[in-house]
Amino acid sequence: MGKLRPREAERLAPGPTGRPCPLQNLLLLWTLLNSGLGGNAQGPGEWTPWGSWSRCSSSCGRGLSVRSRRCIRFPQEELCWGDTHEYRVCQLPDCPPGAVPFRDLQCALYNGLPVLGTQKTYQWVPFYGAPNQCDLNCLAEGHDFYHSFGRVLDGTPCSPGTQGLCVAGRCLSAGCDGLLGSDAREDQCGHCGGANDSCLFVQRVFRDAGAFAGYWNVTLIPEGARHIRAAHWSRNHLALMGVDGYYVLNGNWVVSPPGTYEAAGTHVVYTRAATGPEETLRATGPTSQDLLLQVLLQEPNPGIEFEFWLPRERYGPFQAQAQALGWSLRQPQPREVDLQPPEPPPAPTVIPSRTPIPTPEPCPPCPDTRGRAHRLLHYCGSDFVFRARVLGRLHQAQETRYEVRVQLIYKNRSPLQALEYVWAPSRCPCPLLALHREYLLAAQRLISPDGTQDRLLLPHAGYARPWSPAEDSRTRLVARHCPL
Repeated sequence: MGKLRPREAERLAPGPTGRPCPLQNLLLLWTLLNSGLGGNAQGPGEWTPWGSWSRCSSSCGRGLSVRSRRCIRFPQEELCWGDTHEYRVCQLPDCPPGAVPFRDLQCALYNGLPVLGTQKTYQWVPFYGAPNQCDLNCLAEGHDFYHSFGRVLDGTPCSPGTQGLCVAGRCLSAGCDGLLGSDAREDQCGHCGGANDSCLFVQRVFRDAGAFAGYWNVTLIPEGARHIRAAHWSRNHLALMGVDGYYVLNGNWVVSPPGTYEAAGTHVVYTRAATGPEETLRATGPTSQDLLLQVLLQEPNPGIEFEFWLPRERYGPFQAQAQALGWSLRQPQPREVDLQPPEPPPAPTVIPSRTPIPTPEPCPPCPDTRGRAHRLLHYCGSDFVFRARVLGRLHQAQETRYEVRVQLIYKNRSPLQALEYVWAPSRCPCPLLALHREYLLAAQRLISPDGTQDRLLLPHAGYARPWSPAEDSRTRLVARHCPL
């Protein structure tokens, strides 16, 4: 654009009232756009407001809705940061019995039509063994081949029994905000996208050895508790009682089988190791009423670990109630059993002496495992490669157990759960994983000879790198060089 001539500048001068004329406003805008604040700016454009959500893609069951927006920008500006479309899960009433699944309907559209360049026709049914589960892979009935007809329609379930839905050829799962592909997750307090700041973490070890065999109270688990966990390593048994006085687990001197039990509005998962003394209780919560955790002593108590998250407003009453009952909440229920003769209870004023615990020897330095050759070796030789966040770490005997949340799967020879245990040999695993950090892990599947244990094993000096976009790129690149 050329310079303004003098006469044109005079026409844009203020009027008799001193107010700028409309043409002067245009001149100011033109100046701004060419002064580096507009025309030469390299920042992104601006989005229009989101449109309304579309109708659900399905007429029954689970489907998806979509909404869109447009990017408004000048020619010199970059594209807007973000997505033009958002997808969310919509849940309609369950489909009636006998309804044809969505993927079956899409395959059936090609029934009786000539395909594959011949005049032969086939009847088609879904095929789930192909690499991309969001392609419309259909098997010719009565034949041993399948054909891919392109992508499935958006909103098609990725596979039977899973929560993922196909969008633009990709299998996406919904975050806690209901948006497909969202990374939003509930925090420990149950708030979507929260930062664990509305609840408090209670973590203790019950060490009362007990003066005789029988039931001993360990702790009160208050109403509203989440992510409950209790564990011990002994021949004793954990017991759980409701506020009505009835036992949920291991009550009345009867040991319950491992399994899932309903209590206080949540599911309690009770496990007992087939080989070894480990016993655990887990519940996601939140609990709808108080629960009482007890232990049925058969031998001296080596310690019972328990933990849960509690809303801040409930922590004060819980502390007061615990202190009123005595922190150990001791209400022993003695009974004669065929056990070792119990020792007499110590006098209340006597503090039992404790044998000092020897300080473990420091861990030796880990070997250097850097380099492309190490990455290639472990990626190709592993059963699982995935990105995970470390939630907990527990040293027991000569093993270290990590509790991790699986974020992204690169390679798996069998399904992975959202929460997994990863075992590392030795009390000093190499490399040592830090809590609350994300790693890219290469693990092996280890099944015990009797089939009672199925573990994810992180080998010594194995592949565990702090996750980063660069590590993601290296991993995807090395995957191309693994032999089939």
